[in-house]
Amino acid sequence: MTDETRTCVPAGNTDTPKPVHEPIEVTPMPNENSVGANETLKKKQPAHIVDVAPQRARNANDLLHALGALVLAISVIIFATYMRGITSGVEHDAQSAGQVLTWLMYLPVSILQQFLSFAIVISVLIHLIINREWLQSAVSVVALFSGYALILGLSFVLAYIGLPTLLAALQSTEGSGPAMLPDFYAGIGAFLTVAGPKRSRSSVKWGWNTLLIAAAVFVIVSLHSVAGVIVSFAVGRIIGLVLRFAMGTQTRGLWGTGVIQATHGIGLNITELRRRMDADNEPGVLKTRLDDDLIENSRIYDAKDEHGQHYIISVLDSLPHAAGYLNQIWQGLRFTGVSMRHDRSAKAAIHHHYAMLLGLTSCGLTAPNAYGVADGEESSILVFNVTGTPTISNCANLDTDSMHRYMDYLAQAHQRGYSHHRITPDTLALINGEPVIVGWQNGDYASGSTNIAIDKVQLLVLLCSLTDPDLVIQTALKTWGAETLAYLAPFVQKVAVPSATRSLPGWNKQLLDDVRNRLNAFVPDEEIETTEPVTIARFNVKSFVSITLLIVAVAVIFTQLRPNDVINAVRHANIFWALACLFLSMLAWCGSAITLGGFMDKDKRNWFDLFCSQAAAGFTAVSMPAGVGPAFVNLQFLRKNGYKNTKATAVMSVTWAVQGLTTIILLLIMGLFTGRNMFSDMVPTNTLVVVIGAIALVLCLCMAVPQIRKLIVEKYLPLLRSYAHQLVEVLSQPQKLTAAIAGALILNIATGLGFWTALMAFGAHSNPLETTFVFLLANTLGSAMPTPGGLGAVEAALTFAFTSIGVPPAVALSATLVYRVGFYWLRIPIGALAMKRLDNHNLL
Repeated sequence: MTDETRTCVPAGNTDTPKPVHEPIEVTPMPNENSVGANETLKKKQPAHIVDVAPQRARNANDLLHALGALVLAISVIIFATYMRGITSGVEHDAQSAGQVLTWLMYLPVSILQQFLSFAIVISVLIHLIINREWLQSAVSVVALFSGYALILGLSFVLAYIGLPTLLAALQSTEGSGPAMLPDFYAGIGAFLTVAGPKRSRSSVKWGWNTLLIAAAVFVIVSLHSVAGVIVSFAVGRIIGLVLRFAMGTQTRGLWGTGVIQATHGIGLNITELRRRMDADNEPGVLKTRLDDDLIENSRIYDAKDEHGQHYIISVLDSLPHAAGYLNQIWQGLRFTGVSMRHDRSAKAAIHHHYAMLLGLTSCGLTAPNAYGVADGEESSILVFNVTGTPTISNCANLDTDSMHRYMDYLAQAHQRGYSHHRITPDTLALINGEPVIVGWQNGDYASGSTNIAIDKVQLLVLLCSLTDPDLVIQTALKTWGAETLAYLAPFVQKVAVPSATRSLPGWNKQLLDDVRNRLNAFVPDEEIETTEPVTIARFNVKSFVSITLLIVAVAVIFTQLRPNDVINAVRHANIFWALACLFLSMLAWCGSAITLGGFMDKDKRNWFDLFCSQAAAGFTAVSMPAGVGPAFVNLQFLRKNGYKNTKATAVMSVTWAVQGLTTIILLLIMGLFTGRNMFSDMVPTNTLVVVIGAIALVLCLCMAVPQIRKLIVEKYLPLLRSYAHQLVEVLSQPQKLTAAIAGALILNIATGLGFWTALMAFGAHSNPLETTFVFLLANTLGSAMPTPGGLGAVEAALTFAFTSIGVPPAVALSATLVYRVGFYWLRIPIGALAMKRLDNHNLL
């Protein structure tokens, strides 16, 4: 023991500790590489240490790994249930490859399992008790019992559900009796997880190795199934990780003497080391302080060396850094096309931070004065000179000069490729009275234009939240220029603004719109309508709609597609007429494309892209009621082709109106020629009147409220007038209108003849005109149901309609199924590919 003076303060004590002149070992963690350093310290003046003994810390990675184990368990159960042949094959291969171990089958494997359990638990408990890890020993035993109990409960639940395929997947291929999950792996796995980590306890490491070898042997001898073993392991890991998170993990970093020994390696002989107690009492998951440039969850010490020089020592441990690492992962998931830091270890984070500070200094910018970096155990240390320590800026009273200097500081960093990634109120600081931006731990160099633009937007919105937006924009105009401000407009999005800025009193929901409108004032008039927000968020409305459509489509396919009925219908259909039905399905898309393209300008009309847009619209019909999907796709397609919002809405509306009116006129004309009126009872009475009356009632109630009336008159009425003007302009072009009507006729006739060919595929000869009329009427009524693609309603309407005119029920149903294959199910993969192509070419 050295002649150092130490003070040990209980965790959570915020009082200023009083030095105790009796030597007290705070962190008995000798550094093997610091023997010479320790001898040097003995010869020099004694060190005075005021520190807090290391405490347990909750590791955020435990919850993440527990979630991963849960996903694994669910995936294995689903995989084993629906792909039983594969899991059975894996078990069979393992058993065939393990014929050399057939002698094990003659041993009492239950006794072997009990022996292994006993050996693992006893060896690990002895290790823990020798090291006086009382809490960890107790919780490890609790985890053991919890693993046994939970796997037993899960087994009873699965047995109660009683799915034969599931039960067969979880029991051994040679087994018999009830399919109970093996509790061996859940109990011992939970026990070893809490008793770990295995990197620091050899008994735990050997316990895991023994458990894994036993699992392989028991699968080979057909005692347990592969799926049952994996699920049991996952359950044990979930229990162990949750209990370990609740209990906390012992931090194994540098404290007291260890910090002094580590800093001696970078030329410091510390004679006084005092922990800042208030640094540990700040609220929040990611605690920061200006003194060490906002390093997240660090421990801060004030230090003095033998020459009387003062330093600030920041120590970052691996466990507290886990929360910051998970935050980096989350930011990486939130953003797309934006590079983000992923510093997995404390060492990587501190070394990168040190490099950032040195780089900023080399650019001629004022930055926190970093002295050096040292590592040891599971900690990384960044030492700062006291001179150049950042201080808090008075953000409440920012003047024009201060804002200009903050903006200029960021612009100079950007010129050398440095980006910050997280500009918040805490990052606006002063160093020797000079405004600077601090907190570069999550920043990066060699940054792209997107990262740089997001930095500027974060600073701009932050300053607008703190002071007058007019003053901020004028200052930014003088500092960055009008061209830069115009470029930033598409990046002004909520996802780009950190939560710390959004929690300021000056923030409100309208601030982003206000900032974006002010920046749009610098965008040229001919570009303002085509300027759209840049996609920087992975989770936005577009991605949400896409994922929702995919989920609904999959659900519809699995719940509504009756494979046996469809296969039988297609198998008995005439192949020539079935292919004709598919051809007419593609022709209907061509007709829809002609209608939309007829209203587009020639220089913006690409027929293949138009066809793809209608195919994509067909894909959206899987997830949306009829008409909604095509309208959405057409509007997006027009906007991406350079049409302004009002013009795009007008073209889309006219397209929809022409198609609808053409259908109605066709029904009237064919109804006169066919004389059919048997569907009059199918149309609900007064439906149209009720809908119109409800709309009128809502509109009247809105207009009766002065505030809403003012909003409608001032904001929405001008938009409606503009839309009406565009609508009249589109309809007043006879050539385009003729082409659109021709396309609508092709769409309706091809669709009607598609069902006629489906009937012909089963030998049901009928009049094409009459069939088209009956089909269009029945299909229109069925599509009015608010189900994806009119599923269920269309089939019922078509079957009933053609049965009513003399088609045998079996033939009508078979023809309906074949029609649905050509006009619905086969359209799904084609439409998905078309949507992917349009998205890749930024046309959707």
